Amino acid sequence: MRFKTKKIVSLFIEIAMILAISYTFLSCNKSNTLLDPKKPTSLTMWHVYGEQVNSPMNNFIEQFNATVGKEKGIIINVTLMSNASQIGTKLKDAQADKAGAKEMPDLFFCHSSDARGLGSNNLLNWNDYFSQSELNKFVPDFLSDGMVDDNLVVFPVSKSTYMLFIAGGVFDRFAAAKNVSLSDLETWNGFFNVAEKYYEWSGGKPFCAIDYLIRIAELCAISNGENISYKDGWYDDNNPSFIKAYDMFATSIAKGHIVVSDLYSNTQVMTGQTCAGIGSSASVLYYNDEITYPDNTSEAMNLKVLPMPQQTGKQKVATQSGVGLCAYKTTDVKAEAATVFAKWFTEEQRNTDFVLSTGYMPVRIGAFDKISDNSFKSEAYRNLYMSLSLTVANCTFKKEPSFNGYYTKVYALYEKIRTIQSMLEQRYEKGATIEQLVAEMETALINIGANAV
Repeated sequence: MRFKTKKIVSLFIEIAMILAISYTFLSCNKSNTLLDPKKPTSLTMWHVYGEQVNSPMNNFIEQFNATVGKEKGIIINVTLMSNASQIGTKLKDAQADKAGAKEMPDLFFCHSSDARGLGSNNLLNWNDYFSQSELNKFVPDFLSDGMVDDNLVVFPVSKSTYMLFIAGGVFDRFAAAKNVSLSDLETWNGFFNVAEKYYEWSGGKPFCAIDYLIRIAELCAISNGENISYKDGWYDDNNPSFIKAYDMFATSIAKGHIVVSDLYSNTQVMTGQTCAGIGSSASVLYYNDEITYPDNTSEAMNLKVLPMPQQTGKQKVATQSGVGLCAYKTTDVKAEAATVFAKWFTEEQRNTDFVLSTGYMPVRIGAFDKISDNSFKSEAYRNLYMSLSLTVANCTFKKEPSFNGYYTKVYALYEKIRTIQSMLEQRYEKGATIEQLVAEMETALINIGANAV
């Protein structure tokens, strides 16, 4: 009897100990946060979504601050809206405390090459804040794109790819007159033929403005099966297929059939300078409903969006581009606050809602299959996402180069090409040939790599 009593007492003691441990664990769990709703943590943010228009990102920030942010004690303040091509320089200036620069933000969106320039050791490694099961829900290639020095420092929130945007009304009149169709634009051979016919029909206007000439030439070479080699953070000129593809575009520029954009091709389409533009899928955010010509006349844009042309009979490829979310290392409480926002912002439906408002691709596995279940803000957006679905289904995505200073070199090259294309008439009057102009553009490409910019 005594033995049984001892066993019962012992059992009660064990149960009590388990309950005590459980209570302690739960209590610790409840208090295992540095955040305090009574003393909110403020995070500054720089983003690149909507510099020229009312920003969809700002709407999401307001939503976060009013809900989860209020509940947990987090306030996000947007202190700068920039664009993806400039934010890297602004971040470097802020980090170096350069005169006139803004204070370094807590959260910001940038390319992997920009993050590398800031030093991965200065940025949160999101792998330390997301579990593996959480990360498994994201497209692996998109996560890989955010890796710098084996650290996930650029978290994917959206991805873009290049698309062909067309002023529908203008194209319809041209197509009827010259017997061409949108299907002719499925291949680069067809694209260049259409561009030549448009030049003739329009009285010497270029057909298309291109935002990413160098990258598109690279994709053409990759589609031919070439492994692109690089040297000193630039393209090695010992890439015959790449040089051939680059010269193909340079020839069309020399003829006046296409142009390197003035930065954003949508501006040239909206002012009637060109009929089409090749730019990021997110360019849809910046297209107006009307074309406004220099004489102040206007007409409906009727925007058409097509997948980017491909090499005839070759592997279909597309770029994977776009910025991601970074957090600058400061304090543990800010790291926790940044993580709360990152997880909130990339929840599946919220991520889908965001990309549908901005023209980007979702970053979660399987999210694209559900895109068509959502409503679109306009017919242009519907056109875009139907074409994006075709791109996702038919193309292999290739990530962009991530060299430190890559974009500085890219824009230096484009400036040289823009100078050449702006003087075509004068150069031809002085006896220049197409071959000479192409050679000049090829030399500019090579010299960018030979000289530090």
